[in-house]
Amino acid sequence: MAQQAPNISPIVIFFASIFTSNMILSNFLGMCSYLSVSSEFKTANGLGKAVVVVLVITNTVNWFLNKYLIQPRNLEFLSFIIYIMVIAAIVQILEMALDRYLPDLHAKLGIFLPLITVNCAVLGATLFQDIRNYNLPQTILFNLGSGLGWWMAISMLAAIKEKIAKNKMPRGLQGVGISFIITGIMALAFIGFSGIFTIQ
Repeated sequence: MAQQAPNISPIVIFFASIFTSNMILSNFLGMCSYLSVSSEFKTANGLGKAVVVVLVITNTVNWFLNKYLIQPRNLEFLSFIIYIMVIAAIVQILEMALDRYLPDLHAKLGIFLPLITVNCAVLGATLFQDIRNYNLPQTILFNLGSGLGWWMAISMLAAIKEKIAKNKMPRGLQGVGISFIITGIMALAFIGFSGIFTIQ
């Protein structure tokens, strides 16, 4: 028998997934591309938008597959493979679309665009929605909020790094070091939203 969806408003889930359960600043998922593509705001902004699109489309498709294929046929042992295949297919379609319509952004994102396939934030969101038994509206707003939260985090990091790049920094803080410090400060700032929205 299927478990009941939690009695949480989709709007609460939406805001919680942006602020109090942010994929980067609370769950630290998707850190590889977050750290690698955050040196230029324009590129980080483009990748953030791509992650939002991938999260919403792939995890909505995965919700339908889980509800109408995986659970009814007891195929839970294949769920990871099915989810990753869906993610890979959607990312491939998005990459071809960017190559065709936005070649400059496609060139700047380079290898990091196909790496969205293995971005653990995308698969992590799928597993979160399964574990929490979200219904369809909850799933869509959870993934939209998760994508927007990831986009906001990488855009803020890139904007801050662009500003401080003009200043001299100690050698040990250059590169990844300053990225971790900025991320830690942003995570501390987001702790201030704790208790306002919660989905755990």
